[in-house]
Amino acid sequence: MVLSKSLANIFLQLSKGEKIPASKFKGSLAAELLMEGILADIRSGRTRSLLYVPKVESLNAFLSNRFSITNLEHYVNTLSQDIITRADLIQAATNSKAKKVRTFTGFLVNCYEPVGATLNGENIKINPPAGTFQFIHDTKHFVPHPGLTIVGVENSENFSQIAKQRHLFENIRPLFVCRYPLNQSKDLIKWLQAIENPYLHYGDFDFAGIGIYLNEYKRHLGSRSTFFVPDHIELSIKTWGNRKLYDGQKINFDLKLVTEPKIHELISFIHQYKKGLEQEILIK
Repeated sequence: MVLSKSLANIFLQLSKGEKIPASKFKGSLAAELLMEGILADIRSGRTRSLLYVPKVESLNAFLSNRFSITNLEHYVNTLSQDIITRADLIQAATNSKAKKVRTFTGFLVNCYEPVGATLNGENIKINPPAGTFQFIHDTKHFVPHPGLTIVGVENSENFSQIAKQRHLFENIRPLFVCRYPLNQSKDLIKWLQAIENPYLHYGDFDFAGIGIYLNEYKRHLGSRSTFFVPDHIELSIKTWGNRKLYDGQKINFDLKLVTEPKIHELISFIHQYKKGLEQEILIK
């Protein structure tokens, strides 16, 4: 059984001799503690009831027996940490599942030719063999070469077959990163904010793709970021665009805040042909 952080904070208040309104602690657990005499209540005014702990030793014994918590303050402090391991949770409560922990923090990287970076101050080469990707876990100490442009690839198929799209990026030295799985996207954004490399967003050429870029990347990275629009995009939309992508999507961003001319041009083509274009068409 796991004690939530909110309840642990209530117990910590009570263990320090504080009185709390009964309205803050209800339910079967509160009823059990009142029945056992671990909790007691007193009236404050006509209707207000306050809970308190007559003997802290009884509360500590209950927490130890029921939740394996021997140091309540240490348990609360552990759950309050932003970065926490299962080992920390076991030390705090002999329970690695007391708080949901993301063990695999980080994101995927890919490239079609070797690129340099440093990891914990050591020079490394990123060069995944064909058919594989590289996963960067220690993102805090991962620094790409300053001459690289970080290219965020929106769709997994494009990311996995990036070598077939190298003709699109001949004017830059790219390191490709992926926002999937989606629970890793915050790790990627945090890393992008910490480095100085320019960021190029490679996504779908429709309202949804533009919205992802503006709402999830541009607002954090500002002028360091640009939206990738390939040459001959008008012909591509006209030839291979999908009407359903136009009919089924709505603009979820403020056009007045769009400062990149290529995005305005792309939007005009989307309206002109009433089509959106998925980036997979560029895999050749």
